[in-house]
Amino acid sequence: MARRRQIYEGKAKILYEGPEPGTIIQYFKDDATAFNAQKKGTITGKGVLNNRISEHIFTLLGQIGVPTHFIRRLNMREQLVRQVEIVPIEVVVRNVAAGSLSKKLGIEEGTQLPRTLIEYCYKDDALGDPLVSEEHIACFGWATQEEMHDIADMAIRINDFMCGLFAAIGIRLIDFKLEFGRLWDGEYSRVILADEISPDGCRLWDMATGEKLDKDRFRRDLGGEVEAYQEVARRLGLLPEGADTTVLDLDTHRKKRGKD
Repeated sequence: MARRRQIYEGKAKILYEGPEPGTIIQYFKDDATAFNAQKKGTITGKGVLNNRISEHIFTLLGQIGVPTHFIRRLNMREQLVRQVEIVPIEVVVRNVAAGSLSKKLGIEEGTQLPRTLIEYCYKDDALGDPLVSEEHIACFGWATQEEMHDIADMAIRINDFMCGLFAAIGIRLIDFKLEFGRLWDGEYSRVILADEISPDGCRLWDMATGEKLDKDRFRRDLGGEVEAYQEVARRLGLLPEGADTTVLDLDTHRKKRGKD
């Protein structure tokens, strides 16, 4: 069997040439990074969980009419996706103040925002993915005005759907990151959802306890990352109920660390 050609390796995924023209195989790694890769580590099994969670969310989004690059999951760590030209903008959707927004503006973390906030960042690790305005995007030609309208509309629709999805399983969707890509058909293209949606790129808090069920556990050295990701997958119905490896027990985790 011929070895697949690697196209790109990022912080959390490796992209390989797909079996058919216009397709890519997306491989989910266990590598974990934070603060633009200044902090690095490994969360064992993260790739498997993110693959399943992202497949589930992208499938549901497709069912409500959101166009995505997802085709199908191939195995525990890989999925087949459409090849797109990534728009060099990260779209951050915020419902609650947290992370960099709290630090920059001095807003207490956990404060409900008066309205959903959409931020845009220029995708460049060397520059730290700086915050940019729609004026910057138009000025430098990173996306057209029509594409930005489509991106904003999809971001709001995705947020509305995901807020309901997670609220139904006792999770508060604080904020999340989206990426979009151009799907070309001859000389014409349309913008569709790309990349992944998982606890790597979302802030997810337990509604009852406020426990963080996302990569902030890694960023802030809280520990219990695997258990948190497993709990999200379990509540979404992607892991069997009652299995020892799927139960989130952060109280036990804290006791092991000598905390109350």
